[in-house]
Amino acid sequence: MGLSKSKYCRGVQCPKMLWMQKNKPECYDDSVVDQARVQTGNEVGDLAMGYFGDYVEVPYDRENYAGMVEQTQQLLARGVPTICEATFAYRGNLCMVDILRVRADGVDIIEVKSASEYKPEYLDDMAYQCWVLEHCGLTVETVSLMHLNKKYVRSGELDLQELFVLDDRTEEVRAMQDSVSRGIETLQRILADPDEPNRRIGEQCFKPHECGFRSWCWRDVPAPCVFDIRKIGPAKLDPLFDRGIVSFEDARAHSEQFTSQQLMQIYSYLDDLPPHIDKESIRDFLSQLRLPLYFLDFETFGPAIPPFDGVKPYQQIPSQYSLHIVHDPDREPEHREFLATEGTDPRRAVAERLCADIAPGACTVAYHAAFEKTVLRGLAKAFPDLAIKLTDIADNMYDLEDPFRNGWYYDKAMGGSSSIKVVLPALFPDDPELDYTRLDGIHDGTGAMEAFARLCEYPPAERAAIRAQLLAYCRLDTLAMVRIWQKLREVTARTDG
Repeated sequence: MGLSKSKYCRGVQCPKMLWMQKNKPECYDDSVVDQARVQTGNEVGDLAMGYFGDYVEVPYDRENYAGMVEQTQQLLARGVPTICEATFAYRGNLCMVDILRVRADGVDIIEVKSASEYKPEYLDDMAYQCWVLEHCGLTVETVSLMHLNKKYVRSGELDLQELFVLDDRTEEVRAMQDSVSRGIETLQRILADPDEPNRRIGEQCFKPHECGFRSWCWRDVPAPCVFDIRKIGPAKLDPLFDRGIVSFEDARAHSEQFTSQQLMQIYSYLDDLPPHIDKESIRDFLSQLRLPLYFLDFETFGPAIPPFDGVKPYQQIPSQYSLHIVHDPDREPEHREFLATEGTDPRRAVAERLCADIAPGACTVAYHAAFEKTVLRGLAKAFPDLAIKLTDIADNMYDLEDPFRNGWYYDKAMGGSSSIKVVLPALFPDDPELDYTRLDGIHDGTGAMEAFARLCEYPPAERAAIRAQLLAYCRLDTLAMVRIWQKLREVTARTDG
């Protein structure tokens, strides 16, 4: 087979990506593949098969696509009304339709996505399927996108009619058929060419998906480059690359293209400048914080398919938290923590324990506090009897990221990020206590999210070890905040009378 719907979509994003996949597969960096997202997609796809009731699925056989095509034809001949993974091929162009609804006068194509809303790039996928099926002699009546309904709130058994949204995109797909024909012809010609396509780097390296061949195509790009500049945005890269603005030296020569914070990053790197510290702004920030300080961090998981009543698709469900409480700046903080029982709805237990651990009116601190506030307000909505206490915590929360996000404290080691995972080693480069890489098993929030979500799948001994890893990771998040707060106090301490 020359093309499949996934290969076609890659070629639409960047024809060179498709050529590389065929001719230089060893250059592919598979770290761009989000395995958790792939697994989620599979779970959602399997569930969506039952949307229309009974169905027959064509078993996947990577070694025998022709057999899948033949099985599909047999099911069509039998008049099976709903065929999942229905497989078709036309002149080397293969596609598997997630759900095919068979009518007396034609068929309906349903493309299933695990997202909770429509995205424009989905049209390429659906348009290609329509092209293949119609060239195989079928009359395509409608082409629809099926995605999760972000407004659905689970109550009892899953209601597939409410969990999923059917979004008819037939008109747009019809309008794309000529471009699909041209695109397939172009991609097949590129695939047949032994010479590597000459395609400059740009926004297509990241959008709509990060390319696994970027290290090859970017091998001559200086590091750091303009892509590494904070808040640059992929959309601004193309105009910069078109003008030959790639390196930081290029950026300095075109300083009018960049904001003051971006220029601070550029000059700090090129001139090896010491940290920039706006003491007055940091002092103003610190003056808002009052003892005792409660440094709070949540860990959550957000399954696509809501597992509990009262939960929406992808809703962030808090499963644990860590608190470091500073009563006296000259003493080590008190630590409290909570990790819910896996396999149960953890929200009530988290909310009750948190209300007991944080005193009314207390000053709380989080890093990127918008997330913690969202979690707290979600809990308040779910449990009205605790709403006053939970809302009070959110209303008295300050964001420790502010001094770094606003550029009041900037060290060249931070690059273009104000993430705690970047700020912490920049401030404490040689402190093993604050080194996330030294943790056992779990080193980031994504790992923590996936670990708790799958905790029930492990045997008891392994489960206990993972719970210990979760606690250690979350504890470091709040200890890191304490150390950052102490550092800010240290660098802004007045030495004059």
